Amino acid sequence: MNFDFSTIMVIAVAITGIIWAIDIKLWKPKRKAEADALEKNYDGADKAEVIEAAYKEPILVEYARSFFPVILIVLILRSFLFEPFRIPSGSMIPTLKVGDFILVNKFTYGIRLPAIDTKIFSIGEPQRGDVAVFRYPQDPSVDYIKRVVGVPGDRITYTGKNIYVNGERFPQTMNGPYTETKDGLPISGANRLTETIESMQHEILIDSTKRSMNGEWTVPDGNYFVMGDNRDNSNDSRFWGTVPEENLVGKAFMIWMNWNFDDGGVEWGRIGNTIQ
Repeated sequence: MNFDFSTIMVIAVAITGIIWAIDIKLWKPKRKAEADALEKNYDGADKAEVIEAAYKEPILVEYARSFFPVILIVLILRSFLFEPFRIPSGSMIPTLKVGDFILVNKFTYGIRLPAIDTKIFSIGEPQRGDVAVFRYPQDPSVDYIKRVVGVPGDRITYTGKNIYVNGERFPQTMNGPYTETKDGLPISGANRLTETIESMQHEILIDSTKRSMNGEWTVPDGNYFVMGDNRDNSNDSRFWGTVPEENLVGKAFMIWMNWNFDDGGVEWGRIGNTIQ
């Protein structure tokens, strides 16, 4: 089990819930009994204050009661519905840029229990062309984002900067040189191309100055072959293999914010864009 944010949230829900439950069952009845006894037997001038003090929740219980529902709602939303991520690298340029903040649909690939990541309900499986977030197979504490290009049973060939799936090439059309920046620096030698996977189109970058990582792979059952859209600047399945189904986190679907101080701050035109 990875000690990540979900684990911390589960522990926080458990601790605050247990404290609140113990108070309801044990501590609150004792406080009430003490307050009732004071009501009957105490005649001091400060009677109201004394009774109020006797019945008052301890600060620990007050915090637990206040935070439990908030933490529980956040845990449910983050674990079963949507989770935010920030793009730290340029491996998915031009689809995603450094500094993009994205939302990931957590239930597209099935409902999983938080912290232990065990699937309890299957809804759908990744399709070729999906932009998926997953736990890096070589270090599950790190989240990666790539595009799914191969599903179980596919034979993937990458040669001449082209992808072939089961012998069929993903069509590409040239759009011209890439003139934008990454962290304030141009990517020299890169060209934009439109690639078609099934019926979906998206842009990729090809760097004519770099050699391709060519090869052929067969995707095992329960695994997925993923690649970055910045094809010559991506650490992906060509180098470390396929992504097991249990490592999937969800499908990226929207950019909700963009901030990259090294590249001019906020790029307002990216906010609200859907991820293709």
